[in-house]
Amino acid sequence: MKKNKNIISMIGIIFSIVLVLSFYGGTNFYIAKRLYQGIILLFSDINIWVYAVVYIFIALSIIIGFAPHSFRIKKIMNIIASFWLGIYVYLLIFFLIADIMILFGRVARIIQSPMPLTTRFWSALIVILLTIVIMIYGKFKATQIKYISYDIKLKDFVLSDKIKIVMIADLHLGASDCEKNLPKIIRDINCLEPDIVCMVGDIFSDDINLIRNPAIVMDLFRSIRATHGVYACLGNHDGGLTFNEMLTFLKQSNINLLNDEHIVIDGQLVLIGRLDARPIFGFDGFERTGIADVMASVNSRLPIVVMDHNPSHIDEYGNKFDLLLFGHTHKGQMFPLNLITNTVHNVNHGYYQKDIGSPHIIVTSGVSTWGPPIRIGTYNEIVSITLR
Repeated sequence: MKKNKNIISMIGIIFSIVLVLSFYGGTNFYIAKRLYQGIILLFSDINIWVYAVVYIFIALSIIIGFAPHSFRIKKIMNIIASFWLGIYVYLLIFFLIADIMILFGRVARIIQSPMPLTTRFWSALIVILLTIVIMIYGKFKATQIKYISYDIKLKDFVLSDKIKIVMIADLHLGASDCEKNLPKIIRDINCLEPDIVCMVGDIFSDDINLIRNPAIVMDLFRSIRATHGVYACLGNHDGGLTFNEMLTFLKQSNINLLNDEHIVIDGQLVLIGRLDARPIFGFDGFERTGIADVMASVNSRLPIVVMDHNPSHIDEYGNKFDLLLFGHTHKGQMFPLNLITNTVHNVNHGYYQKDIGSPHIIVTSGVSTWGPPIRIGTYNEIVSITLR
């Protein structure tokens, strides 16, 4: 029975990969063709084969980046891939809109038939300009940080003094441009004067070697001032071949990692950190345990706060818990992807409580970006939570 389930699971994975690659390949062929129709009128001497090779190389950069090669080449390929993903999304959207408008224009006989070549040219030029503008705007937005605060009254407990938690998620160190904001992030965390800092997963971006200046990053982490310390849980991008180096890095940075473990804070609060259930490249054999096993040694007479990277696990938690902290969604990061994440997750972003007896839930949009270093219709955020 188990063997049959594994086979079915493998078939499902293969089918999903084929489906995704087919969609990506087909849409890239469409974009490449539409771009060429515009470029050829502006640069009549362009060689179609050179154009095709350059386009295919850029489109495949996300796959090439995973191949074994030197760190410098890997870093370059990751930068190309990250920007291309954003460009690809908006070229596809704008070209589809343009072609739908052209179709309606031809049906309404506003555009003559056969369609003039200049119509393709001007539609392609407008799409390219719109994509450039939105990428510049998104790049600027990705450097901005919004500050969100919540005031939460615990349902069954009275703390001897209020506790301030500063929560961040999705740093994605090593991803394109993600280290540039880190000094400001640390300064802002310290300005909030936290009692506890919670890093809710995806601290890294699959490979610790992609961090440009690890010593500087480590010093910045050590400079965080929190009365009761800095704590973290692992996200789906915090694994892979450099997993053990990541653990060492966090330890040397004075960040306390909780892998399905708990700690009692100042005798007033239990903080639990969960392993992510679906790490992309694995946690070197570590696997997420059931919440019942995690809770076996927890003092349930104290309020319980849980860090768990992915909000798709909300249903695992019952009314014994007081506050659940999640990241992962990025709130979609780029419009219209936020519409998809809002559909996939019961809580995509912000604060939620099902009823008065249920735990408080906070999902952050993250303090940085993954993939395209842009934000469209969303924002980076640092979350401040006051528990009373």
